[in-house]
Amino acid sequence: MPEGMIVKNMSFKVGQTLTIVGVPMSDATNFAVNIGPDEQEITMHINPRFNAHGDENVVVCNSYQGGNWCEEHREGGFPFHQGEEFKIVIEFTPTEFQVNLSDGSIIRFPNRMGAEKYSIISFDGEVRIRTIDIK
Repeated sequence: MPEGMIVKNMSFKVGQTLTIVGVPMSDATNFAVNIGPDEQEITMHINPRFNAHGDENVVVCNSYQGGNWCEEHREGGFPFHQGEEFKIVIEFTPTEFQVNLSDGSIIRFPNRMGAEKYSIISFDGEVRIRTIDIK
């Protein structure tokens, strides 16, 4: 998997919304958006899979804590297309991340670590990120 991009020392807090616009490569198998407190832990892993890890056209969410992946979470649609721009809007509440996809579907993923602020966002896989906006 290509080495991704990491944004450090950001501040994504409860009550804020993170908007990500990007384009998966034309031959992408999958990509991931990761939000966490540091580079070792991931509280919110969003992994759209075109054809990877035995999955096709599904979004898998998870957390990575203490060196282990937690229970996978699958819901929502799959509005992603290889080579075409996408937009993901993530609303951060005290109890969950509400991920709004461009097809109108919503993924509700628990804030498993319970923090009110996260400072790292990273991107992995075959994707080019165009904009990141926190409001």
